[in-house]
Amino acid sequence: MMLIDTHCHLDAAEFDADRDDVVKQSLDAGVSGIVLPAVASQNFDAVIQLSEHYKCCTFALGIHPMYVESALDSDLKILESYLASHQPVAIGEIGLDYYVYSPRTYPQHIARQQRFFEAQLKLAVAHHLPVLLHVRAAIDDVLKYLRRHPVVGGIAHAFNGSFQQAEQFIDLGFKLGIGGAMTYSRATKLRSLTEKLPLEAIVLETDAPDIPPSWLGKQGRNCPAEIVKIAQVIADLRRIKYAEVVEITGANALKVMPKLAELCTPVKVPL
Repeated sequence: MMLIDTHCHLDAAEFDADRDDVVKQSLDAGVSGIVLPAVASQNFDAVIQLSEHYKCCTFALGIHPMYVESALDSDLKILESYLASHQPVAIGEIGLDYYVYSPRTYPQHIARQQRFFEAQLKLAVAHHLPVLLHVRAAIDDVLKYLRRHPVVGGIAHAFNGSFQQAEQFIDLGFKLGIGGAMTYSRATKLRSLTEKLPLEAIVLETDAPDIPPSWLGKQGRNCPAEIVKIAQVIADLRRIKYAEVVEITGANALKVMPKLAELCTPVKVPL
């Protein structure tokens, strides 16, 4: 069984003071693997170096939609060169974000997001790599671009859409990332979705240091070790054993990101 955090920004400044301790706590908790997605070309080297330093970690490379305003067109060429010289498990974190910049109010920024997203999807197709998707308030448009550029699959990170939208991602070969947001009792739609979706469609994630679970509070710093309690919440919601959640979500992560199999070590979990 493999307990995998499929989305963690371990390179963030919030971990500079105690990164070694954070990783050790994760390993002690039973975490088998941690995926570190980049958000801009400037942190490609950081996530690669962390993956080399911490053997439980691996990396994905991409340009986040919230960073395209400061990105250059040449950054896409940099990404392409890194894909040729390195071995990421996925392209990410990429996608669209209409939460902060609405299409009606910021049409130029949205057009730039869409251009970078489409260019990175084309790279994913060319390199036969899955994608780690940022889909906040933009699910329908993300799905539209995925139909235009059929990648080999990936993960819809921090998914919070409808059951029908979830089914569309699943039909396209995607898994849905479930993390700390689901642990809040008032997140009724997301908790209902977590109960009803096929477990084979779910992967675990933290988005650390962001999206802290309920027991840390909104201002708390999330960490990959929290994936253990997140998995337990899913087990409780679905009325199944914790070990079943770990086994199936871990297998899901390996299926959608096959290169993870070279990294992750099975862990023993309570039955």
